[in-house]
Amino acid sequence: MATPKEPVGIAMTKFHQAQGSSGRSVGHARTPSSDMRDAGHAGSEGDEDEEDVDAFIAAHDSSQDATGGRYLRPRLFASFLIFGLLNNVLYVIILSAALDLVGADTPKGVVAFFNIFPALLAKVGWPLISNGKIRYGRRVAFCTTVSWLGIVTIAFSQTVPPRLFGIALASLSSGLGELSFLQMTTTYPSRAASQTALGAWSTGTGAAGIAGAGLWWLLRGLGVKGGLGISSFLPLFFPFTYIFLLPAQKHFHESTNAYQPLATDSTAQEVYREDPAANRDPDEDGLYPKTQSAPLRLMTTEKLALIRSLFVPFMLPLGLVYTAEYMINSGVAPTLVFPVPTAGIWSTVFKSPRDYYPFWSLTYQTFVFISRASLSLGLPPLPLRLLPLPTIIQTLNLFLLSLQASRFILSSAPPSPSTPTSISAESSGESGTITRVFLLICLEGLCGGAAYVNAFYHVGRMGQDEAAEGGEGEEKRKMEREFRIGATGGADSCGILFASLLSMPLETSLCAAQIERGRTLCRDL
Repeated sequence: MATPKEPVGIAMTKFHQAQGSSGRSVGHARTPSSDMRDAGHAGSEGDEDEEDVDAFIAAHDSSQDATGGRYLRPRLFASFLIFGLLNNVLYVIILSAALDLVGADTPKGVVAFFNIFPALLAKVGWPLISNGKIRYGRRVAFCTTVSWLGIVTIAFSQTVPPRLFGIALASLSSGLGELSFLQMTTTYPSRAASQTALGAWSTGTGAAGIAGAGLWWLLRGLGVKGGLGISSFLPLFFPFTYIFLLPAQKHFHESTNAYQPLATDSTAQEVYREDPAANRDPDEDGLYPKTQSAPLRLMTTEKLALIRSLFVPFMLPLGLVYTAEYMINSGVAPTLVFPVPTAGIWSTVFKSPRDYYPFWSLTYQTFVFISRASLSLGLPPLPLRLLPLPTIIQTLNLFLLSLQASRFILSSAPPSPSTPTSISAESSGESGTITRVFLLICLEGLCGGAAYVNAFYHVGRMGQDEAAEGGEGEEKRKMEREFRIGATGGADSCGILFASLLSMPLETSLCAAQIERGRTLCRDL
């Protein structure tokens, strides 16, 4: 049986005493409390002394056992990966199933609108009206309940209006969930932990695109009731992950217990006593210590000032890139329909003209996942000055795909009014066109994912280099970090909402342009 490990403070005292017998002393060390930072210095220490101290603490730190510190980082990564996956997967399923939910005679932008507007209200309105410390446990419970009710409503409704209501419920849950989990990534005591959480969240949301589009590709044969009925169990994994897998915040404070300055042997026990604030009972979410003082709040003027500092460098490019890509997804992609291939690789993918729309969705989500996982894969983030680049490329992509849908600029033999619509893809030269459209959809996903993960990476780093003040000053900075990343999240929802409004007339006009040129496939779906 393993020997119980000593608290870090007692272990460090013994280490100091042991080093004293050999004439070595540790003169300066780190502490999690800013009040201890300038406590006495007994001398200078070399790199070798620091390595000895690190090794000694690692051997005696109780937070490094199997249930405490050793698996903190993998559990943190897995938790936020699952949160991102669960939060976005139903959103993607709903978009992928748009054709089955409302039919071919209703613009898919209607589904996109109801799938984003409630999320926008949550992501933009909630940070402005909420005050004080965030109760993450309550938010997780709320999101779980509302998401489950929304997907069940969609699955068991037979007409469009109640399905749209269910979509709105699922959207509200998704928006508040994204806001909450992004804010949660800023609450960890080290930059490494926050980056791990953000990278895992972004990877999970990217994986949700593949999982959602792929899941509907497999379940659509069961119909709306069967396919979405099975999907309704997914939100129930939110509370399980939050309660049983996500490491408590106090473990991160323990595992990052730092060195403290040594005074004399007679006062060593007092110097090494852990910061009392680190041992207070956490609130229901384990993220903040309870205090008796009046709760801190960000004033409305402070919030507006923070938004102004975020608008041009982060919110504007993020909103524009999402406007372009969701105009592609909801307005252009439904009209990117071709005759069914009878030979070649595409003949194994497309069996019906109705297969094109979900396949474009799956392709897009796959490459969103690849780019959103870039931080977790160790790839460097885009420099801040290059954040507008994905937006520029995405706008050009929208322009090219719209011209293909209306004028067939990528087709080697554009159809004419006399051309039948039942010919194979190979005989009409459309196989190469499908490949070119496929590559542009891949580029769309890469640009969208890159804009998302890099914007939140840079926003999350704002304020982390400021000197710690402790007490209320540190709590105020935590609230500012939470608000900044939450407010930025509203930019993508604004872009999606704007795109949903534009994509409805866009889809109609592109389909009409195809019909004028002799291709009626978009109308016949």
